[in-house]
Amino acid sequence: MSFGKHGTDRERECVVVAAASKQSWGFFLSCGESYMMMSIEGVVLKLPSFSQLINPNRTPLKFPFNFPKSSSSSSYSSATASLSVPAAAPVSLGHSTRPDFEILYQKVNNGSKLVYLDNAATSQKPSAVIDAVNNYYKSYNSNVHRGIHFLSAKATDAYEMARRKVASFVNAPESSEIVFTRNATEAINLVAYSWGLSNLKAGDEIVVTIAEHHSSIVPWQILSEKTGAVLKFVSLTEDEVPDIKMLQDLLSKKTKLVAVHHVSNVLASALPIKDIAQWAHDVGARILVDACQSVPHMVVDVQDLGVDFLVASSHKMCGPTGVGFLYGKSELLTAMPPFLGGGEMISDVFLDHSTYAEPPSRFEAGTPAIGEAIGLGTAIDYLSQIGMQKIHDYEVELANYLYENLHAIPGVRIYGPAPSETVHRAALCSFNVEGLHPTDIATFLDQQHGVAIRSGHHCAQPLHRYLGINASARASLYFYNTKEDVDDFIRALEDTIAFFTSFK
Repeated sequence: MSFGKHGTDRERECVVVAAASKQSWGFFLSCGESYMMMSIEGVVLKLPSFSQLINPNRTPLKFPFNFPKSSSSSSYSSATASLSVPAAAPVSLGHSTRPDFEILYQKVNNGSKLVYLDNAATSQKPSAVIDAVNNYYKSYNSNVHRGIHFLSAKATDAYEMARRKVASFVNAPESSEIVFTRNATEAINLVAYSWGLSNLKAGDEIVVTIAEHHSSIVPWQILSEKTGAVLKFVSLTEDEVPDIKMLQDLLSKKTKLVAVHHVSNVLASALPIKDIAQWAHDVGARILVDACQSVPHMVVDVQDLGVDFLVASSHKMCGPTGVGFLYGKSELLTAMPPFLGGGEMISDVFLDHSTYAEPPSRFEAGTPAIGEAIGLGTAIDYLSQIGMQKIHDYEVELANYLYENLHAIPGVRIYGPAPSETVHRAALCSFNVEGLHPTDIATFLDQQHGVAIRSGHHCAQPLHRYLGINASARASLYFYNTKEDVDDFIRALEDTIAFFTSFK
């Protein structure tokens, strides 16, 4: 009997051949490469996938065999054999989840394998999410909350189930405290226009850091122009992290809102949100947290953090583009006026006035992104099955590996704090190479090596100006990345530097 060679790693399986002869019987194991060609008198067994086979927590595999009787006096009517495969090194989270992301297996540009390191901009989507969105449009596409027919009821159930999944994911007390938006930017604008215009007046203060994304600076500038409120900015320490002592000192009875990021998309630093929330509440202020770079990467509990508002985007957490969410405390959302007017957000409409629905419908005017919300719900299922703490722990390991290897390259300047026992950087590095423009670096990495990183100001121009630069390059990882991806990036970057310096 002969066994051929499988075409790809994902198709390869382990085959055990139990062979019986007149004198003895034994096992032959081959995993993934050319299988043994032999004539046997016995059976062929198919084992689980290779990753299951090498699981260090496995129990020994036992196989009962019923062999055919031999014509000789030494016959075997039955036998039981036990195969114990030597324990191998544990498979990393990146290697075990990578098969769920087919996009990562492609070749780009000059035939280089894709090394995707732009996850802070957007994450890739697992097959389960793509299938969920496709299934919605194929099987039960319909508008929500408006029809009594089968398709509408099914779509409504799936849409509202996605809301409950989001609420559970961030530990919101009620699913009605989750408002679906187009993205995190819209969620922040919703708070600025609805809560801000109703609660701020001239002389009130809004405290933000210079490390905020533009989406958490520009709305507050517009709000300040409309209300006369004053923006107060927190600068950085020598370690290039927002100065928490300065933030605390800026808070006063004039402070009405603190709007800060949880994890910086440039500095890779994390703020002590629970402490900041308590300080804000002590002076009677509210706190809004931009959690776009934290919700996809760690356990985020809005009740434990004590925040009033929190925003995040689906596309950075394995979900579809075009949908995000706002968490808001129930008493705040109930008191807030509508952000947009139209269908779905009303209770009754008369010619001279209208009454409004309760949250969250009050803030979801028009037909929502139904398929995208359902996809977000599936992404949450996917992440939850892995475990957010497991994802965070793995990414801390990746983050340190990335920083150490990048820091070792002469002429490289990494922004943000150095990792230590007490400082855990996010799995990203914004950097510059002496004498090279970050866009040249990113272009060469992509076209010559298939390595995808980001270059530019990363929607953080005030921060870049504070650092004395116009732009930076950024490599950012997610749980499906591996140390081999980092190695590929480092080799490619060294080649890129060598190429450009050869002209000097």
